[in-house]
Amino acid sequence: MSGRTSRGEAEEGWASNAVVFSPSGTPEAEFCVGDDIPALVTDAHGGIWTAYGDAGIYGGHPESGGGLAGWDVRGRASWAPEGRLPQRPLHGCTAATEDDQVWLVWYSSTSSGGTFLSRITPSTGDVVSYVSPVRTPDGFAVRGDRAVLTRRDHNMRSVEVVRAALDGTTWTVTSRRRVRVPGRVVMHCGQGRDGFLWLRAGNTWLRIEA
Repeated sequence: MSGRTSRGEAEEGWASNAVVFSPSGTPEAEFCVGDDIPALVTDAHGGIWTAYGDAGIYGGHPESGGGLAGWDVRGRASWAPEGRLPQRPLHGCTAATEDDQVWLVWYSSTSSGGTFLSRITPSTGDVVSYVSPVRTPDGFAVRGDRAVLTRRDHNMRSVEVVRAALDGTTWTVTSRRRVRVPGRVVMHCGQGRDGFLWLRAGNTWLRIEA
């Protein structure tokens, strides 16, 4: 998957930037899932979920303009926020899955700012958003009422690991610590899968449990 795409001639539409592979590694479909994608995750049934950057949101691609989007395995748009987010997104941060739910992490375009954790239920399209206890995290994973979030130190081999708990409607930080990692954390390479955060540091993938 490429995070960027471009518009071709009118009859050509947008250039493909995603490929779906079969379990054996054979390409099955190729299509466009919007422009300027810093965060992408697939759900338990193969659906694709994307959060966009400002170049995509304020560019010309129709699905990128909502800030967040869902897609089926044939590249058809299947979900859009439709006014259900607390603020207008400006940029995606990271993404995660937990069982049949998807989490997209993003920050807003308002003058006061704010980072949000949006939980989407693909089967119904319902979305619930929480204020993030960490501003613009690089990684996020969740299990029940526990979460782990990370923030990289720019150009350094260390990362801040933050743990949080959900108390009703609020995520509250329970611990923070700085951890040395094998290499610099790679931007847009943190993803949560069913309670585990996979974070790429240099050429190494780290696994952190929520």
